[in-house]
Amino acid sequence: MATPHINAEKGDFAPAVLMPGDPKRAERMAQMLMPDAKVVSDVRGIKAFTGTVDGKPLSIMASGMGQPSLGIYATELFTQFDVQRIIRVGTCGGLSEKVKVGDVVIANGAHYEGVMNTYLIPQTHFSAVASYNLVKAAAEAAGDDPDVVVAPVISRDRFYNVPAEVNDAAAKVGTAGAEMESGALYGIASLYGKEALTVLTVSDHMTVPGQDMTAEERETNFVKALKLAVAAALS
Repeated sequence: MATPHINAEKGDFAPAVLMPGDPKRAERMAQMLMPDAKVVSDVRGIKAFTGTVDGKPLSIMASGMGQPSLGIYATELFTQFDVQRIIRVGTCGGLSEKVKVGDVVIANGAHYEGVMNTYLIPQTHFSAVASYNLVKAAAEAAGDDPDVVVAPVISRDRFYNVPAEVNDAAAKVGTAGAEMESGALYGIASLYGKEALTVLTVSDHMTVPGQDMTAEERETNFVKALKLAVAAALS
């Protein structure tokens, strides 16, 4: 049945959903991957597409920006539309000097700066981690590509006004990049017994200046990350 945010019916979504943040990127992914894609939801300008890749069903739907927005869609997909796994495909700002702009990060965990996961285990800091089998599938698809790393990211509810010492501390403990969705996605998947993964392209660097992608490059330079995300989604 339709929800306030998704005007689809049960059966309209595949068991696996790719979830970029940008609606334009979602549409572009659908066009690239699924010639038979059909629009199954279009509430608030967030279109969802379902089709097949190599004969296997797949859906693509944007999350919008930030963990509250993703939290709405992920919760409804998991609880109302029988979705079993969501793979976020997006961008992050690089933190570790071990990654450079254009690299791909398979996020095996997400340090979480917000509050959405605080209720999951009372008086305990929840560990927001990806589903192992999805991490494994994406890593195997990457092979020995030196421009792909498996590492944690940090998920934030703010984009601006992050103190430099916070970024430095995150980088010091091996955090590959910063973004705004994965912590909530991993928490929600755990809550409902589902699977989740994030695969990110490093679009700029917070500790090594002068490497930023343009807005156009952010929209188009996601092919490698998309390939790994599809491998995980259909594994």
